[in-house]
Amino acid sequence: MVNSQLQADLRAEAARLGFATCGFASAAPDPRRERRLEEFLGQGRHGTMEWMETRKAQRASPQGLWPEARSVVALGMSYAPDVDPLALADESDKARISVYAQGRDYHDVVKKTLKALARWLVAREPDSELKVFVDTAPVMEKPLGEAAGIGWQGKHTNMVSRDHGSWLFLGAIYTTLEFAPDPPGRDLCGSCRACQDACPTEAFPKPYQLDARRCISYLTIEHKGPIPEEFREPLGNRIYGCDDCLAVCPWNKFADTAHRHIKLAPREELTAPLLARFLQFDDTEFRQFFSGSPIKRIGRDRFVRNCLYAAGNSQIAALGALVLPLCNDENAVVSEAATWALARLSASP
Repeated sequence: MVNSQLQADLRAEAARLGFATCGFASAAPDPRRERRLEEFLGQGRHGTMEWMETRKAQRASPQGLWPEARSVVALGMSYAPDVDPLALADESDKARISVYAQGRDYHDVVKKTLKALARWLVAREPDSELKVFVDTAPVMEKPLGEAAGIGWQGKHTNMVSRDHGSWLFLGAIYTTLEFAPDPPGRDLCGSCRACQDACPTEAFPKPYQLDARRCISYLTIEHKGPIPEEFREPLGNRIYGCDDCLAVCPWNKFADTAHRHIKLAPREELTAPLLARFLQFDDTEFRQFFSGSPIKRIGRDRFVRNCLYAAGNSQIAALGALVLPLCNDENAVVSEAATWALARLSASP
């Protein structure tokens, strides 16, 4: 087992680099985690995210991905918002973008910081080996974060921290070093069901269970085709992700922007953008505007599709002039969304 001083020094270095929280867990298999993953995939609740199923053996446990791993260092980086994420809910001329996507791409920020921490650890323990992960590998960051004590998976299935609420980006370091595991996070949701009641598409079949196929974050980001009509109106003016279940969590009262990584501050032009501007984006404008943003990953067509649904929900008839040309867009999904939106706007008072 690694000496406790190294473990304490690693926590201190993580904090110095900008991580809000750091914990340690075993890399050994955990039957409960494996069972929950199997149930989620078996019920098809991952939707079209086939990559979750094709690499489920590696996702099931750290050692399934890397047999030499002995410990997991779980880390959380705060992205606590400056304002209430629900504030734009009734401003239909504005587009709502999830808090996490209003700043720089967290993949880049968290991975760069993880690599700096990894270099520090290798310098201290030259004979050790490690791998770093941020959201793009078959790693169950949330269950591992709970196992490492940095929080617990709430009823909305996301990580909740006593100190940072629901606003944490998660990263992990797998290492051949054997660190002493921290006590796992303790579920403090109690009888609260605020997140369950806030979901506009009823994406939670039960507490602690998510059906991604009904989740607005999944529908606006991962889903590639037309969004099913039953979900279009509940989208409201959300064009990228959804914060509703996170934003209503009572534990957010302890979240403080003072703990937010300096590079994760929101871009002013993404905090309350006009929907009309986005409806006019071609591919070049889209790529230029969202350079360095996670939004760039979904591409112009999916983005404009989402904006058209928001336009159709806006009841702002004047937007019809911007929607009409998109009815002939070369992308079939965009043109179908435009036709739907124009029909709704034509019926607006």
